[in-house]
Parts: sequence; C-alpha cells; structure tokens
Amino acid sequence: MAIEVGAKLEGKVTGITHFGAFVDLSGGVTGLVHISEIADNYVKDVKDHLKLEDVVTVKVINVDKDGKIGLSIKQAIDRPEGSVPPQRERSGDRGPGGFNRTGAGGGSFNRTGGPGGGGDRGPGGGGFNRQGGGGRPFNKAGGGKPAYGKPSFEDKMSRFLKDSEERMSSLKKNTESKRGGRGAKRV
Repeated sequence: MAIEVGAKLEGKVTGITHFGAFVDLSGGVTGLVHISEIADNYVKDVKDHLKLEDVVTVKVINVDKDGKIGLSIKQAIDRPEGSVPPQRERSGDRGPGGFNRTGAGGGSFNRTGGPGGGGDRGPGGGGFNRQGGGGRPFNKAGGGKPAYGKPSFEDKMSRFLKDSEERMSSLKKNTESKRGGRGAKRV
C-alpha cells in the first residue's frame, strides 16, 4: 500500500519517546507523530496523551525520500469548516505592558505598533518600536525621563554599576581573607 501525503489512516502506537510516538500503519510501515502534532494544546509529556497499543487516527503530513513518514493526530481530527483549532498562548503574545508582536500599545517593544504611534520613538512612543505605537510616554521637558516617575535607563545603569562595584569589592575582600590577606604566599 502506497502512503500518500494527506491520507488519513488508523494505526497502533508501538513506541513512545520524549519527542513523539511511533505509529505502526498497515503493512508494517511505521511513521512518527512528533510531540507538536499530538494535540492542539501544549504537550509536555507524550505519555499523558498516548499509551502503547493505543489505536489512533493519523494524517500523513510528509514522506521523506529516505522513507521516513511524518504523521499528525491533531490534523486528522475533522473540524467543521471555518472553525479554528484552539491556540495555546505563546510567550510572545502578552497583553499590555509585555512583549507584543501584534499588540496595541502598553509594552515597550511593539512590532506592528498600535495607538499612540508615530514611527520609531515618535510621539508617545518610547522603548523600541518597529512601527510606532505603545511604548512609555516621555516627558520632553524632563530631559528624556519617563513622565510617571519610573527611573530612566541612565538611573538604572548607574545603580547597576554601583551594586556591581560593591559586590566585586566584597568578593575580593572575602577571597583575600581566605588566602591570608594581600601578599600572602600560597604553600
């Protein structure tokens, strides 16, 4: 039996790994269901969704030249036309105040911008904006400091340098005392 891309078949789970599950199709042909193709939601452990000897319906998503067969369980599920599978939240899709790829304002990094835009670091935009929008409001009279009392980059940097110097001097003192002070010879 020839395996064609797009075909829906039934098979039996013959092996489970941390990266997916091997499914035996008819005729002794085996394919791999990658962990990302098991379910619509996030799959941390394959064993939470599949067990050995489970019979599953899979869709053939690719067949390599060397005979490797890529399978998908989540694409084999029949959905009504126009319905969208549930999407998991990606770390990059945060709301206001976070990292927004498509978001509308609030964060300091916006790829496609949003309200209050006006180009890179334009009116109402601070931080890093690819195409306007979002960002922190800056007070032009305040010399580049944020309008709402948060420390500026320079303030943060000077505080970091001060803390860093204090930690380094403390570390040096502790190291020297363990060696017996400055100038002490090691035996």
